[in-house]
Amino acid sequence: MAQTEIRKKIAELMQAVDFSEKETVLPWHLEMLNLLETLVSELTKLQEENQQLRDENNKLKGEQGKPKVRKQSKEKEDISSEEERKRGQSKKKKKSKKKKNKIIIDRVEICDVDKSQLPDDAKFQGYQSVIVQDIIIKTDNVEFKKKTYYSPSLKKTFMADLPEGYDGEFGPNTKALVLDLHYASKMTERAILTFLRNHRISISAATISRFITDDHDEFHQEKKDIVQSGLASSIHQQMDDTSARVNGINHYTHILCNDLYTAYFTRRHKNRLTIIDILTQGDVLFHFNESTYALMEQMHLPNKQLVRLREEIKKNRLNRGQADEMLKVLFPDPNKNITNRNIILEASAIIAYQQLPHAIEILLADDAPQFKQITNLLGLCWIHDGRHYKKLKPVVPLHQKKLKEFLSDYWDYYHKLLDYKKRPTVPLAQSLEKEFDALFSIITGYDQLDERIKRTKLKKDSLLLVLKHPSLPLHNNTSELGARSQARYRDISFHTINEKGTQSKDTFMTLVETAKKLAVNSYHYFYDRISKKHEMPSLANLIKSNTLDSSHLDSG
Repeated sequence: MAQTEIRKKIAELMQAVDFSEKETVLPWHLEMLNLLETLVSELTKLQEENQQLRDENNKLKGEQGKPKVRKQSKEKEDISSEEERKRGQSKKKKKSKKKKNKIIIDRVEICDVDKSQLPDDAKFQGYQSVIVQDIIIKTDNVEFKKKTYYSPSLKKTFMADLPEGYDGEFGPNTKALVLDLHYASKMTERAILTFLRNHRISISAATISRFITDDHDEFHQEKKDIVQSGLASSIHQQMDDTSARVNGINHYTHILCNDLYTAYFTRRHKNRLTIIDILTQGDVLFHFNESTYALMEQMHLPNKQLVRLREEIKKNRLNRGQADEMLKVLFPDPNKNITNRNIILEASAIIAYQQLPHAIEILLADDAPQFKQITNLLGLCWIHDGRHYKKLKPVVPLHQKKLKEFLSDYWDYYHKLLDYKKRPTVPLAQSLEKEFDALFSIITGYDQLDERIKRTKLKKDSLLLVLKHPSLPLHNNTSELGARSQARYRDISFHTINEKGTQSKDTFMTLVETAKKLAVNSYHYFYDRISKKHEMPSLANLIKSNTLDSSHLDSG
């Protein structure tokens, strides 16, 4: 029986019972309803698993599995919380139709009236201005005549240099345009080739590919400077990740950001060591002291291995090569004790990172394990937590009602936190903490909902960091938007081929997304750097000129 049929049948049966009358509802009624929810949930999982097994079986027999037909938008499961998150916010004002103040006038042209159509008493009353936007796409092909001189005494020829940015057969405008179309406008290399050829630029696909990936040392350095300035701009940073492919192999693109910048890092893994490597911005070190051993014990390293490790460690600080050599002594068989190896590396790398002068205090992320324990404080996203409630699909009308009521209270509390951020005070923080305890101690009688409420309560410290740090966002939408940009890039480039292409992709997406946040025209920025004019301030310096975390607690 399909889930829709089950829901319909249950709704018909529930009409016979009035659950608003407590006298008519016995404890076993509620137990049966929860059992029903569990059975329907398990049935759904088993049906999905059964279909997967059928598909695999058919493929083994050389047949096709069940085709994946995308659901219509009305049938698609909606776990978004945008409507609830934006509830109560004032609607954005409609943009004014008057654009005169925003449009730069390139030329003025007078439109005259045919004098033969005017009566004799017509008098000139001035002008009525009408602004029309247009664009001209034309070539700027230059023939450079380089003066040459010959010295008979030195037997040497001297030749004038080309202007900066004009090395090769193409000028800085073309190079900047290719970069901007590909990384900012998300155009494929083939589409860029068609566009340029349509406008009389004689260029090859290979040349466009070289523009996108080659000779970008200056831009790679700018990315490093952006990350350094971004990490120093705030006590909190956001992180997220999304899938990527390099030469057909699955990778992950990690997004590190705050309101001033967005940086991209494509790596093979998404474990703690990868996160630490990104945040360290240098060689990862491994520090061994009492704090390290305490963390290893907390991460459940067996006491036997802990004792051996203490005996083996001769230096407090190791690089990766030294750490690997030490692990070979402890665990000669590379196929065994993998978990223990990871605990030793992760714990020692975490302690080493936390001792760095630029180590961040707060990391805002989702509840994935790779983000935990790296920073002193971990902030969690209310939007991610709210999605877990949206994933509950009760079939019993009573449970549907309880879920709806709780979600209403959930988002009411979320908006109270938003109001608190605008004017934080100690008394209000204390009141909101008590309200959190009360809200997430509710027992509704709907077991799956109650279990989810308990899980949220366990995350109290991370969800309520905003009470001590009001500048901290309540969600990590900033990093999710960065991940979305990477997803859009996958639409035009299924994978990068090599390390050079991957590095260029990460660098230019960092530059483009950071430029957006700082209201900088990415095309002009690329041209400024390629032409070596350097008239525009660097994005890193623009980040430094801004500051975050300006809000503070008011004891009044």
